[in-house]
Order: sequence, then structure tokens, then C-alpha cells
Amino acid sequence: MRIKYLLTILVAIFAISCGGNRSKSTNVEPVATVEVDELQSAAIEYIDKVIEIDGICTHICQHGGRKMFLVGQTGKYTLRIESGELGAFNQRCQNSVVKVIGTLCEERIDEAYLQNWEAAVAAKTAEEHGEGESGCDTEKRARGETGSTTAERIADFRTKIAARKVAEGKEYLSFYYILAHSYEVLE
Repeated sequence: MRIKYLLTILVAIFAISCGGNRSKSTNVEPVATVEVDELQSAAIEYIDKVIEIDGICTHICQHGGRKMFLVGQTGKYTLRIESGELGAFNQRCQNSVVKVIGTLCEERIDEAYLQNWEAAVAAKTAEEHGEGESGCDTEKRARGETGSTTAERIADFRTKIAARKVAEGKEYLSFYYILAHSYEVLE
């Protein structure tokens, strides 16, 4: 009886300790493993699907630690990862290779989005990240933003939306991010 009890405790301890540096994991299986550098061109086929992706974590937002940014091998693209129900990302992720399993989401920026942003700025209720109205440099890089002030950023988006309407007939910009279900520091 004591041996059976002791074995049960040892198995429980072993199961808990094997979690390594993985955060709250899920039993969700990814449909594909995608590279950060390839995601831009393949994103449409993975929207709202669970994928696995890994990259070098270049930044974790200081404002709550709930956003992490990954770059691929070329450093050409930056991908935002949101922690969702996982809470703040572990600071050990910074400057490490991190594997993330999560749902690929699309954020659309259109005229209504920009008008709401302007209204929030006017009412002084706009959410701020980074230093002042210039915003978080890493998030701006992920979205290809060039403006330094909020007004310049909004104007830049309007210019890009107009160009996309002419080129593709779409009156919005698409930005992709991952809502993480689990993550693991690899290196």
C-alpha cells in the first residue's frame, strides 16, 4: 500500500516537473508549422487556425508583458504574439528562440478603425504603448508604420489603405498576429 502511494506521488511530481519552460499548454494540435518569414505570403490559408511557429523573441512589451514579438531567420518580418489567457510572457523569452502554438488572427485597419482611434485620442482615452504618441517601435515595425506622431501614423495608414484599394480593391490593411495557446523557450 505504501509503495503504491509513493509511486503515485513520484509519478505526479515527474509529470509536473516535465513541463520544462512551457507555459500553460493546451491539447490543441497545430495544422501546420510555419516560418515567420513565410507567414506573410501564406497567412490567408491559416487565419483562425492553430499553427506552430518559432522565431527569435526581440521584444516583450513592458506594459504588462502580454505581447511578444518574434523575427525569423532573415529578420525581414516581425510577428506579434499575444498571450491571451496565458498571462504575461516569461522574460526568459527575450533574445531566445521561442516556439509558439496558437491561433493565427487577422487585424484589419480600415477607415472606421482610424476614426475610432482619432476619437479616442481626442477624448484622451487612447491606449498607449511605447514612449508617448510615437508608439511602441517594435509594434510599429511589425505593422510597417513610418509615422512618429499619432496623426502621422493615422495619415500613413490612410495612404496605404488608398493604395491597396487601387491595387486590390480592398479598403483595409491586414495585419496578422498569433493568439498563443502555449509557448516554449528553445534556446
